[in-house]
Amino acid sequence: MKFLSIIFASLLFVLNPVLAQESKARKIPASELKTLDGKTFHTENFSNNGKPIFISFWATWCSPCKKELNAIAERYEEWQEQTGVKVIAISIDDARNTNKVGPYVNGRNWEFEVYLDTNQDFKRAMNVNNVPHSFLLNGNGEIVWQHNSYSDGDEIKIYELIKKLAAGEKIEE
Repeated sequence: MKFLSIIFASLLFVLNPVLAQESKARKIPASELKTLDGKTFHTENFSNNGKPIFISFWATWCSPCKKELNAIAERYEEWQEQTGVKVIAISIDDARNTNKVGPYVNGRNWEFEVYLDTNQDFKRAMNVNNVPHSFLLNGNGEIVWQHNSYSDGDEIKIYELIKKLAAGEKIEE
């Protein structure tokens, strides 16, 4: 009996990192957002039929945020054709700036989904302290990568990660 206990304890010790990695997968927390036309949207409804989702928190006053999303917007159609990725932009603009989001998005012809996090509950639930802050979700809706800030060319790295996910590969942070 003691021998079996030692074997069981040894297996538990060996499998612990594997189990820890499996439980490390984090899903999107439940929160309410607003669409640009004022309708309520629940974050648990984010889906993309098993394909990757890229979420970017941004604001109209944030130049790097706008540069990142404009760079992605230029390539979005190609990204969708190649990988099926869905891009979701979450504006954290406060009540003073919320009315600037729609005109900016329409003026840039962003084809991806844009939501307003006016009370910033979703931002807090995702531990976003400053923007731009981006997340990449695998086909199971698990957060597999996140990044804070933007530099010219970051969209190339993001696309490489999206391609890996679309091919069923894992991403190592």
